[in-house]
Amino acid sequence: MGRLFGTDGVRGIANADLTAELALGLSVAAAHVLAEAGTFEGHRATAVVGRDPRASGEFLEAAVVAGLASAGVDVLRVGVLPTPAVAYLTGALGADLGVMLSASHNAMPDNGIKFFARGGHKLADELEDRIESVYDEHRTGAPWERPTGAGVGRVRTYDEGFDQYVAHLIGVLPNRLDGLKVVLDEAHGAAARVSPEAFTRAGAEIITIGAEPDGLNINDGCGSTHLELLKAAVVEHGADLGIAHDGDADRCLAVDAAGEEVDGDQILAVLALAMREAGTLRGDAVVGTVMSNLGFKMAMEREGITLVQTAVGDRYVLESMKEHGYALGGEQSGHVIVLDHATTGDGTLTGLMLAARLASTGRSLADLAGVMRRLPQVLVNVPDVDKSRVTTSAELATAVTEAEQQLGTTGRVLLRSSGTEPLVRVMVEAADIEQARAVAGRLADVVKSALG
Repeated sequence: MGRLFGTDGVRGIANADLTAELALGLSVAAAHVLAEAGTFEGHRATAVVGRDPRASGEFLEAAVVAGLASAGVDVLRVGVLPTPAVAYLTGALGADLGVMLSASHNAMPDNGIKFFARGGHKLADELEDRIESVYDEHRTGAPWERPTGAGVGRVRTYDEGFDQYVAHLIGVLPNRLDGLKVVLDEAHGAAARVSPEAFTRAGAEIITIGAEPDGLNINDGCGSTHLELLKAAVVEHGADLGIAHDGDADRCLAVDAAGEEVDGDQILAVLALAMREAGTLRGDAVVGTVMSNLGFKMAMEREGITLVQTAVGDRYVLESMKEHGYALGGEQSGHVIVLDHATTGDGTLTGLMLAARLASTGRSLADLAGVMRRLPQVLVNVPDVDKSRVTTSAELATAVTEAEQQLGTTGRVLLRSSGTEPLVRVMVEAADIEQARAVAGRLADVVKSALG
């Protein structure tokens, strides 16, 4: 069996790759592995389970809840809430385990399972590996030890989680948002109720789009992967800014008053300066990834802020932040982690903090985001290739070296295999967009020929 866990949990087409049987089995395995690790020692175990609005989340949630309860874990069902809300509630309620059912920005037919450890942090790789191993062992016939009688888990709906999470978001804001007009694109996803409620309580005037989930329309032509509707709405309503989330609302991208995109790197730059001013940017450093725009790195160097770069994936950003005590990190895609207030990327919190910076300074988003010049960046996804050989192909290595020599100091090349999809990503930055496109196109052709 290939590794089930990618960079962000287990994902696949619901009811094809990700079945009810798999969801149930992984949940039972997670309960047993955490019990073996001593997580449940001395008390009755509790788990928080949430989901995004996908139709498949209904049966997958039932499977996860059944698996956990059958293993003796009490379950608090918090319903449709963002991934960061499930992480927050796992910590706030002192739960031993959190489970989120979502495929984030992926299309509706997909779904996923993400486990959180006590405190709301993502499980360590070794625990995920152990869960897979235990699941596979029992999938092939070894019987589980099952509690009976009063030993089985109890299941309770926990509707209080919504207000508890919103109150947390409002409580950590540095200032109110009175006077701001904000358009919110909720991607017909998990933040469709949370985000409008939080922005309204914080004092903003809001216009919402993509806030009518029906189980089938999540991420469909809206949200952080499709900014066209948000750009048009911001201009139409004369708003100060627009905020876009993805399906599980752990991402935030923004749009300025002129309808121009403000990406995760720019948001990080704005928040880094705000936090340094407030004295909360520990180590005068921000954590990004190898995909961070070169313009972001140059801007941070100019401002005297260190950019620490990790592998792609917010879990690796978080690991670096925790290891070195940094307070801010994130990805160009809009995963932004403010570690003093969240254990994972939190799109609603990020949007609130960005809006708070506008409100406190009286400056426009375009002005604030102008702290960095985003160098042209082209990303080409090459599907149906052997992504495992991306680092070992001599032909590919030669092509990359030639491209880097052509770009010189004003650009760079990055090739990596996707952690969640069967493809290789080719990223090229250059001072000129046409040069970036040409180099990326040539490298994509080499990837196809060398790894196809």
